[in-house]
This record gives sequence, C-alpha cells and structure tokens, in this order.
Amino acid sequence: MDTTIAAGRLQALANPARLRIYEILSQADENGLTVGSIQELVGMNASTLSHHLKTLVLAGLVTQTRAATSLVCRPNHAAMDGLFSYLVRECRPVPKRQAA
Repeated sequence: MDTTIAAGRLQALANPARLRIYEILSQADENGLTVGSIQELVGMNASTLSHHLKTLVLAGLVTQTRAATSLVCRPNHAAMDGLFSYLVRECRPVPKRQAA
C-alpha cells in the first residue's frame, strides 16, 4: 500500500463521526445499509452524512451501490485489512541489534 493511500484512510477514520459510520457498517450484515438507515442510527442531517460518506468512499473504505431508489453502503474490509497490514509492516519499531 502506498503511504499516500494509508494516510488518506487514516485521515478519513480520524473523524469520530466517520469512524462511527464505518463501525456501524462493519456490524451490519453483508447486504449493507441504506443511507437512510445509517442516518437514523447516527442521528445526523442528510447533508452532513453525505459529506462523511463521500470522504469514506473516496478513501476506499466504503462502497456504494444503487438499489432501486436507495443507495446501499458497505464497508470495504479488504481496504481496512490492507491498512492494518501496512501499519504492522511499516509503523513498528525495528528490533535492536545485539552486540556480537
């Protein structure tokens, strides 16, 4: 994973409202949730929710599909797994070398 992608995903999740939205989507079943359902669960106005969802979609953390007149959102678990892998691989201390 590119450092820029990782930074964008971390920045998207740094906002408490977006982290909560991702958390709610992750706990939903594989059918996802409509934007209206998410709005009911988080209790924010439509334009604010739309802004947060757009940020999560642009970061690659959420996917959206159209189902008739509804927009269905799902978490992109592969993107989150990639972020975790990146953090484990790139952001951990280097083991100290022992003297010979």
